[in-house]
Amino acid sequence: MNRPLRHIAVFCGLLMLALLIRTNWLQYAKSQELATHEHNRRVKITQFATPRGDIIVGGKAITGSKEVEGTDFKYQRTFKQGPMYAPVTGYASQAQGMSLLEKTYDSVLSGQDERFAFQNAKGILTGEERRGGDVITTIDPKAQEAGYKGLTDLDARGAVVALEPTTGKVLALVSTPSYDPSVFAGNSFKEGDKFQALVDEKGKPLANRPLRETFPPGSTFKILTAAAALEHGVVTDVDAHTDAISPYQLPQSSSTISSEAGDATCSKASMKTAMQYSCNNVFLDAALKVGDKGMRETAEKFGFNEDVYSEAFGDMLATKSLYPQELDKPGTALTGMGQGSLTSTPMQMAMVTAALANDGKLMQPYIVDELRGPDLSTLEKHEPQLKSQAVSEETAKKVQEMMEFTAKEGSAKRALIDGVTVGGKTGTAQRGNDVSKEVPYGWFVSYGKKADGRSVAVAVFIDPTAMDISRSDISGGGLGGPIARDVMKAVLGK
Repeated sequence: MNRPLRHIAVFCGLLMLALLIRTNWLQYAKSQELATHEHNRRVKITQFATPRGDIIVGGKAITGSKEVEGTDFKYQRTFKQGPMYAPVTGYASQAQGMSLLEKTYDSVLSGQDERFAFQNAKGILTGEERRGGDVITTIDPKAQEAGYKGLTDLDARGAVVALEPTTGKVLALVSTPSYDPSVFAGNSFKEGDKFQALVDEKGKPLANRPLRETFPPGSTFKILTAAAALEHGVVTDVDAHTDAISPYQLPQSSSTISSEAGDATCSKASMKTAMQYSCNNVFLDAALKVGDKGMRETAEKFGFNEDVYSEAFGDMLATKSLYPQELDKPGTALTGMGQGSLTSTPMQMAMVTAALANDGKLMQPYIVDELRGPDLSTLEKHEPQLKSQAVSEETAKKVQEMMEFTAKEGSAKRALIDGVTVGGKTGTAQRGNDVSKEVPYGWFVSYGKKADGRSVAVAVFIDPTAMDISRSDISGGGLGGPIARDVMKAVLGK
C-alpha cells in the first residue's frame, strides 16, 4: 500500500474509532441525562401518558387530569382555583414545562418514581394503567383563601406567608397578581401565546413574590434589630430610656432621619416605646452599637444569607435574603430600620416572626407533609426540623412583650383578635433614592397564640404601585394589618 492510501486508511480508522467512542459515550455515560432531559419529547410524552397524581390541600385535590385527543400527550393537567394556588402548585404544561411542586415532585406525580417500580412492572403484566402518587401539602385552605382575598380586594401586587411557628409548616403562600396554570397546560400555539402574554404582562403574574423576590423590609426588621440589641447586651431593659436623639444624625454624614411619630415622642424613647411608635432613631442607634458583625450574625441565625430550603426541595428553593457583608457605619445604622442595602423575601420575614413567637427557635419551613403512592401508602413523611436557636428564650420573650404591646397600644392594633394573644409590627419601606417620587412598600408581620397552644406567624407584603391610593394612605398597618388578622383568624378558628 502506497503512502497516500495508508494515510487515508489510518484517517478512516480514526474516524471509525471516534464514532464508536461517541456512540458508547452517549449510550452509557449520557443515557440517563438524555433520557430525562426536559427537551426530550419522549420524556414529555411519558409524563402525560397517564393521569398525574394530585397535589392535596386540606384533604382535597386542587389538581386533576383530563384526557385529550389529537396529540401525542394523552392527558392534560387541570387546576382547581388555579390563581389562588399557583404559587404552591406551579404549572405542568405540555409545551412550557413545569415549575414549583409540579416540577419538584414530577417523578411521584407522573408515577415514574423508582419506588413505584414493582407496581409499574405488575401493571405491564396485568395491563393496568400506570398511576401517579400524591403530594400532601401543609397548606391551610382557609388561610390561603384569606390571604388571597385580602390582596385581590386591594388589587395589589403582594405576598402573604403564614407559618406554624412550632413546626415550620407553611400554612399559606400567596402571590398576587396571579395566573391560572390551566390556561396554558396544553400544547397548542394558542396556549403558547397565552403563556407569553403572562410573561410580558407588567404586573408579573408569573412571579412568585413570597419565595423568589426580595425587597427592603422596612420597619418590620426592627423586631430583629431589637433581638440583636438584647442578645448582644446593647439593651438590657426594654422600658429604660435610651440616649438616641430624634432626628437622628447618621454617623459620618450630614443626613438626619426623623420619625412619623414626631421628635418629641421618639427622642430618648425606650425600646418598647420605640417599637410602639416605630421610632427610627432608637433602632438606628441600636444597630450602630451592635455593629456590622453582630447585626449580620443575628440576621444569619434567623436565615439571612442562607437558602431557606435545601436542594432536596428542587424548584421550591427560595431566593436568599441578604444582610450585606462589611457595611460601613451609616450602612449598618440604616439596616436597623430595615433600609439601606438590606433585602428580604416575605418568607424570610415570616421566619423571623415565627422564630420570635417560638421562643427563639427557628424551624425549617416545609410545604410538603407527605408523599403517597398510588395505593395510598406513605412514601415519605416530613418531620419538623430545628434550623437554629436564633436567639435565647429570654431575648425572644422580651421582643414578644414589645410586639404584643405594639398590637395593644401602638401601630399594629388592626391585627388584634379577641381571645388571641397577638404581637405585631408595621413597616413602610422606601425604595429608590427619591422618596418623594417612589411609592413605598407596605409590610406587616404578626403572630397569634391561643391558650390551647395553637399559633401562627404571618408576613404580609404589599407593593401599591398599581393601586389607586395616595402616598399618604400607604401604611403597613392600614393595608396589611387586616389581611394578617384574617389569616390568623382562619388558622386559629376565630
